[in-house]
Amino acid sequence: MNRTEFIIATAVILFVAFCLGWFAYWLIHRFTRVSKSDMGELEKMAQELHEAEEARDQAITYLQQREAELMNQLSQSEAELRAAMDGLREARHEAEELRAYIERAHAAQ
Repeated sequence: MNRTEFIIATAVILFVAFCLGWFAYWLIHRFTRVSKSDMGELEKMAQELHEAEEARDQAITYLQQREAELMNQLSQSEAELRAAMDGLREARHEAEELRAYIERAHAAQ
């Protein structure tokens, strides 16, 4: 093989390698390319996700407010219960004192 044949063979091999590389690049981008319909669907999904996150945030805020209201009602109910129990305790004590007074009065007669 003389020098000219070697140069031509090398040029053909390099050209074939270039063509194979270009074809592989085209093939990869052909299968991985995102179409406009896919982009529209992705945008729609992103919008729905954003709306779902907003709804979740609103639900969390509502639940926090509702929890605060219920805790306030619970503390008020507990305070009323304590007041009622204190009043009942005082009434029982007073009734016991009146019974003792009446028994002493009957015993003295």
